Parts: sequence; C-alpha cells; structure tokens
Amino acid sequence: MKKQKQLVTLFTEKGENFDIKEWDIYPRPQLKRASFLCLNGEWEFDISEKDSFPENLTKKIIVPFAPQSALSGVNELIEDKFYLFYKRNFTLPQNFNKGRVILNFGAVDQVCFVFINGEKVGYHQGGYEPFSFDITDFLKDENTISVICKDDLDEQKFPYGKQKHKRGGMWYTPVSGIWQTVWLESVPQDYVKSIKIYCDDKKATVFVNGATNGRLTLKTNDGDKVFEIENSKAEITLENPLLWSPEEPNIYNFTINCGEDCVESYLAFRKIESKVIGGIPRLCLNGKPYFFHGLLDQGYFPDGIFTPASPEEFKNDILSMKECGFNMLRKHIKVEPQLFYYYCDIYGMAVFQDFINNDTYSFFRDTALPTVGLKRFPDKLLHTNKEHRKAFCDGAIATVNTLYNHPSIVYWTVFNEGWGQFDSANMYDFAKNLDSSRIIDTTSGWFKTNRSDVDSLHVYFKPVKIKKGDKPIVLSEFGGYSYKPENHVMNPHDTYGYRFFKTQPEFMKAFCDLYNNEIVPLIEKGLCATVYTQVSDVEDETNGLLSYDRKVLKVDKEKMLEIAEKLKFNS
Repeated sequence: MKKQKQLVTLFTEKGENFDIKEWDIYPRPQLKRASFLCLNGEWEFDISEKDSFPENLTKKIIVPFAPQSALSGVNELIEDKFYLFYKRNFTLPQNFNKGRVILNFGAVDQVCFVFINGEKVGYHQGGYEPFSFDITDFLKDENTISVICKDDLDEQKFPYGKQKHKRGGMWYTPVSGIWQTVWLESVPQDYVKSIKIYCDDKKATVFVNGATNGRLTLKTNDGDKVFEIENSKAEITLENPLLWSPEEPNIYNFTINCGEDCVESYLAFRKIESKVIGGIPRLCLNGKPYFFHGLLDQGYFPDGIFTPASPEEFKNDILSMKECGFNMLRKHIKVEPQLFYYYCDIYGMAVFQDFINNDTYSFFRDTALPTVGLKRFPDKLLHTNKEHRKAFCDGAIATVNTLYNHPSIVYWTVFNEGWGQFDSANMYDFAKNLDSSRIIDTTSGWFKTNRSDVDSLHVYFKPVKIKKGDKPIVLSEFGGYSYKPENHVMNPHDTYGYRFFKTQPEFMKAFCDLYNNEIVPLIEKGLCATVYTQVSDVEDETNGLLSYDRKVLKVDKEKMLEIAEKLKFNS
C-alpha cells in the first residue's frame, strides 16, 4: 500500500482537530425514530490480498471516513486486488431492543459482506446507496460487527463517478469501504419500513410500506391536522398550501403513528414542469417560469475526500452559494448522505441530481471528437456488457428510491458526456418510469438525443450560443475559470481549468463579463438554466468559487448578487 501524499499541510489541519461526535447526528431525516445508536468512531481495520478475515487486525480507522483520506487515520491508496477488513464491538443500551434491531449503512464502496458475532447477516453491492439488515436473531449481550469490503474500481462494472487510481485533472482520488454513517435503530415487530411521498403544488399522497392503517399528523400554521392512513396511504389536501421554492423553502413536518411504531418526516408542496410561455419552452416552478441559476457541485473535501469532517460543511457550501445568489446545485456524478439533501430542502437550494456513471470513458470518443464538433453517434451498440448495463440501472433505481422524497430535487441527469452512455432513447423511458414528476436530462453535454425533456449543452472553449428549439435549453456545464489563491491549493504545481487568471480582480472581471455578455442575453432566446463549473476547487482542478479548503471565496458577493438579479424572470 502507498501512503497517500498530502501536497499541502493545511489540508490535514482538521484531521488533527476534528471531533468525530459531529457525525453523531441522525442520518435519515425523512424517516426518523427516537431510537438511534451511532457506530461511527474508531474501528479495528486491516488490508489484505486474502479474502478471509485476519485473526488480528493491525490498524485503526475512524469510520465513516474512507481509508484513503487523512481523516480516517489510515491515509493509504488501495489497489483493486486488496480486501478491507473492519471490526468493532458494541453493547446495546438498556431497553434499546423492544422488538427488532436494524443495522444501517449509509454507503460502502463497492461490495461488502457483513457479520454479527461471526455469523453472516448480509451482502450488498453498489457504492452510493444506503442499505440495512435485521440483526436481531444474531445478537448477544456483547456483540462484534465485522465487515469485509472489496472495491474493483478498474473493472468499471459498478457506478464510480470521478474516481480513478491515477488521479489528476478532472479525475480524483478514489475511495473504498465505509464512507457514510453506520448506525443501529430499534423497531417494533411491525414497523414502517419506508415511505414514499408524491407531492405537487396542490396535494400530497404518502405511501407507507410496512403498515396498512394508522394516522398521519401534519403540523401547519393553523395547528395539527390529522389524516387517516388507509390501505397503506394517506391523502393530504390543504386549502392554500404554502409552496416550496429556493426563495421560500416551506416545509411541513409530520408524524406517522402505526401500531407501536412512530416516525417523523416532512414534505413540501411544489411542482416542476416544462411549459411553452410566449412561444418559448420554459422550465416552470409552481406554474411560473423559473431560471435555475446553478453550479456544478462535486462534493469532494481535501481531508475526507467523499466525506467532510462535519455535516456542517455540507450546510456551509449550500449557504455560501445561496449568499452569492445561486438557487441550484447540480450534484455531479455523486450521491451524498441524505443530510446534504435535507439541508437543501430546509434552506432552499434546488438540486439537479446526476445518476452515477459506470463502464468506460474514452478521451478520444467522449471529449476530443465532441470538442471539434463530432457530437452524434448511435449509442445502442455502445457499452453493451449486460452486467454493466444492469449495474448502472440498479444504481439509478437506488438513487431515485433513496432521494425521491426530497423536494429540493427537481431534475435527474441520466448520462454525462457519453460516459458509459447506452441506448439513451430507451433509458429516457426507464428514467421517466422511475420518476415522472421531475425533469429528465437524458444526455448532458454533447451527445444529443431527442428523447429528453431538455436540450442540455456543455460549452467551455467558445462563446455560448444557443438555437431556439422545442425543449427548454439548459447550459448544464460552462465556465470553469481557474484562479489559484496562494497557499490555498492542494497542488501548487499542476493546474486544471478552462481559462486561467493570476489575480482575483482579473478572475472576477472575466466571470462578470461571461454572465453579462453571454448568459443574460440568452434568456429571451430560451435559456432556462445554467450550471457554472463549479462550487469549489477539487484537487488539481482549481476552477471553483471556493478554494478546496473552503477558506477563500474567490468572488465578490455584491457583484454576484447583481448577476443573480439579472437572471430572474419578472413574471
């Protein structure tokens, strides 16, 4: 194993001072119970080429941080051929087990086997979604949890996003193993296993999996309103519901009582759709044309890679961008812990959520040819491996199922710039069947398909121009201007971006000119949303509005708010 090289010492500061208790926070805000036992913290750990559990583990790791990260305390690069081994002991609090005990994992990259007291309780594959096991029948007075993980990144079967063993440029340090919270909950024998919330701007329906009858109590400004759960669903109507938007993120909290089980959740009334307004296709929020002024958000952190030192860092990124006038983040080829989306829900930040790519990327096919204008290819015969296609679809299903209830999510991106792209026309139908209530962007970038709710463009190396069509036009990536604030970059030697500036005033002027001269005039021609690259620097990539350590905001807030005001519809 290679020790992960820290290029700049400032990025290990939090690793020396952070408090793991900041992650001792309920990780599933939309299905919350009183019972919660967090298993984050120090675990025994080891790495081996053998797949059998070692008799003695020689290392320690801080969960939920990946072993490649500084915050984990391991800080090592891991090749595909190696297995990861985790172990820790736990004792249930008194009166914790009142029926069944469920072991929950936020996410483990990519494949894992889980054991309780030496007995196998389950298996999971896929690196970005939560999963659970009922461990009641395996418990004793004193208990040991053991986990074996394997990450075959180079095989490219499972969704992997921007991870690459040979990081650099637009590819980043990979993660393996446990990278989200591990926790226990106690439930009665019959309990609410999940809920699914269908909402528009007028009514809501809550489906309850695991219970047939009960009651739902909705908290409103006029007091609590009780709705009956019959045949596993509750129909909710309010006379004049307060609608959700980034400007007014109105949330309704509710409680479900079914038998002995009680869970807390929330919903929001809002509707996203496309309509023709004045002869131009527009994205509309709650019936009115709405301009989504957004940023690419990759969700990487220098000390924790996939996982920040504290959930507060998710909130800080969201609020920092709101303070600059942005109302949307495109969560780029990564699915975050559910707390991220909770903060978007309650603070008012719309999310364009990507599915996670798998299979091969070709610089020649997926970047070079499109750059010189060759943007069309028949994708039915691309990426034909059936196992890989199924793994992508399984990941997409898991993403939608996990995030469906979050009102902040208004848009799904299926494929990005041809990475792993296949049979896009049918994949549009696949995505629409998963969720018909949101906008589907089938092919973000340059490999256009007619089966999409939007025309989705990436423009980096030339002036932004658009042609009016029969769909709303989304500039789903552009900009990427690089400015490196001294002593706040991970790699002082290599730089990745699309235009380069040595001083902050030069950078700010170019940024303002880009929006004022190229973006604002296109709104009347049909531009409905923009995604500037990006929220923060990521490793070598220095085109963020924030430095990678989040200590420097490179833009002037006052000028940013002036730009945001120009992008609003008056209606």
